[in-house]
Amino acid sequence: MPAAAQVKQLGKAEGSVDIIAWPGYIERGETDKKYDWVTSFEQKTGCKVNVKTAGTSDEMVALMNEGGFDLVTASGDASLRLISGKRVQPINTSLVPSWNTVDQRLQNAPWHTVDNVHYGVPYQWGSNVLMYNTNVFKEAPKSWNVVFEEMTLPDGKSNKGRIQAFDGPIYIADAALYLMKHQPDLGIKDPYELNEKQYKAALDLLRKQRGLVQRYWHDAMVQVDDFTNEGVVASSSWPFQVNLLQSQNKPVASTVPEEGATGWADTTMMHVDAPHPNCAYLWLEHSLSPKVQGDLASWFGSVPSVPAACKGNELLGAEGCEVNGMGNFEMIKFWRTPVAKCATQSEGCIPYYRWVTDYIAILGGR
Repeated sequence: MPAAAQVKQLGKAEGSVDIIAWPGYIERGETDKKYDWVTSFEQKTGCKVNVKTAGTSDEMVALMNEGGFDLVTASGDASLRLISGKRVQPINTSLVPSWNTVDQRLQNAPWHTVDNVHYGVPYQWGSNVLMYNTNVFKEAPKSWNVVFEEMTLPDGKSNKGRIQAFDGPIYIADAALYLMKHQPDLGIKDPYELNEKQYKAALDLLRKQRGLVQRYWHDAMVQVDDFTNEGVVASSSWPFQVNLLQSQNKPVASTVPEEGATGWADTTMMHVDAPHPNCAYLWLEHSLSPKVQGDLASWFGSVPSVPAACKGNELLGAEGCEVNGMGNFEMIKFWRTPVAKCATQSEGCIPYYRWVTDYIAILGGR
């Protein structure tokens, strides 16, 4: 029997809402006063918004396990863990009037929907891009090989010590995606569903890559500095960093290479013991407003989960959604939690806890 939503109807707003979010996801105009989707919500509802930023999915899961929060903007590599750990509650979509404006491709997405029950409201999505220095690469690199294989770059120098990789176990999927194209005999069908042999090949590729990496990044601002001052010329990245560097007139561009890319589709999920469920539901509805969706997409470099936000948003502009990758949906392998029981491998897959220990070992040089 499917789980039922805990909240049947909205009551009186409790006066505050506590949200765990990615950096840049919930802005109140402190960084740039044009970007503020909190003040109007607070004025309209009387719910004060408190934000705790988290830099990785693992950190978000840890905070949700501790409790005391209402909502989290979870990526797909956290959402299934939160559902199976019973940390989040089913959403009563009838209490979110704008639910039907969400992109059809996201409404029943497998990273927040289990047995036809929705455990969250889609927020934003995008792809992990290959960011590169345009002084070194006169044309966009065609392949992710510039960060995985040792080579001489177009400026005649080696890529060793000039590239970065993402500092998170989910990056193993990037290696698996690369191998899908370059070692087809491994038979990888899904970068999050790996048998022992495929998984070993991905780890081997990452061990080899370690000798090339200048830094494993997880802090967007540190990566921006590394591209500016430390001679880094190519890395997996988010559109957020690309936008920021381009706004500073740095020689940077991004591409989704021929192998495709991993990506994130983030969902706002409600804690099973949310202290302020009424304010939380009011925020879920607010988060889907075309203005919030468009302003956020412009700020972060992401794609709105509400397609109507792509039109008529002053900050995003007419082409903003296309620029941010609206057309790449089919090319993206969205982050999700690797689990032992999987669709493409009859003998089972390598579960996420092993990804964690093995990736930490690679970072440590083992």
